[in-house]
Amino acid sequence: MNSDMILTNALLVLPDSVVPGTLVLRGDRIVEIQPGRSHAPGAIDLDGDHLIPGIVDVHTDNLERQVQPRATARWPSRSAMLAHDSQTAAAGVTTVLDALCLGDLGFDTGRTQTFKDGLADLDSLTHTGLLKSDHFLHLRCELPASDMPQLVDLAADHPLVRMVSLMDHSPGVGQYRDLERYRTMRVRQAQMNLAQVDQRIAELLDQRARLREPQRRWLLDRVAHRHLPLASHDDDNEDDIIRNAADGITISEFPVTRDAALAAKRIGVQVIAGAPNIVRGGSHSGNVAVSDLMHDGAVDVLASDYVPPAMVEAAWLAAGQGHATLPAAIAMITGTAARMAGFTDRGWIQAGLRADLVQIRPFEGHAVVRKVWRAGERIA
Repeated sequence: MNSDMILTNALLVLPDSVVPGTLVLRGDRIVEIQPGRSHAPGAIDLDGDHLIPGIVDVHTDNLERQVQPRATARWPSRSAMLAHDSQTAAAGVTTVLDALCLGDLGFDTGRTQTFKDGLADLDSLTHTGLLKSDHFLHLRCELPASDMPQLVDLAADHPLVRMVSLMDHSPGVGQYRDLERYRTMRVRQAQMNLAQVDQRIAELLDQRARLREPQRRWLLDRVAHRHLPLASHDDDNEDDIIRNAADGITISEFPVTRDAALAAKRIGVQVIAGAPNIVRGGSHSGNVAVSDLMHDGAVDVLASDYVPPAMVEAAWLAAGQGHATLPAAIAMITGTAARMAGFTDRGWIQAGLRADLVQIRPFEGHAVVRKVWRAGERIA
């Protein structure tokens, strides 16, 4: 029989309060929440630090950054996956949805290999006990990409899939609705001249006109039997939010305008926002500031997007800036995120749930992750 582990002298961040107390863990579960400090032999003193549930990240592209640490340097996929896993665990993320892109729009050709390699690596590693965090899949489906359907067929029935998002990264749309900004970015990143970029833009817009709508309907039909959470991506207007909701897409992921986010909240669509946007003080691509959406009450869940440590820092900043109480801000990266992805066994500090926990010490406005447990086992 597993002996109890006692974590004491902590500020427990519960669903609606922060209280000094003690947790008793047995095996992989929380079995008791006690007020005050425990004097039991062997109790682990957390030095008065905060203790929050393990973080649930519903969208991270961090694997892509490990696969390609520089523009011309591709890293071996298995090494990249293990590095990504270590980084998520160190950031307090105990459950992660690896957001892999399905579909090539001509500027990020390596993403298809990243998807296929990532799928193979998760199949190989998931049951070995070598991964620190729990890894699942978030399929990011590029609607106008000609190869999207065949890639979806490789993963649509995979047991690790927990979310599907419908994306359109065509020039002049959503995140890239500023066409001049898009041109400048592609000339800089793609090692192409302006004429070549303009030619590719014309090709992509023609492709979008032909493929986006039939492939959107195909995708919705293809994944319907899984009853997965469906998200739209980079919404910029109310009409699209309403249309998506009518088709069962009940999450708006990274809306790029305030109007889109507010429209989502009006009709009961949940909103995912990027934690790095809060930490940086604004969008890296010129879109709406998440702190403004937080002020409007138009954010349900924060995701790391491309920086895993941004999760806890963004929640702490949001609470410090008065956009939410600390329990409410922490829920955006734990309990609410867990429920969004269909998990009912984690996300809160509550008896009977998994002992996924993160010890945090605030320091000069930062939230420093000191220790991390997943299912009662120390992983960082």
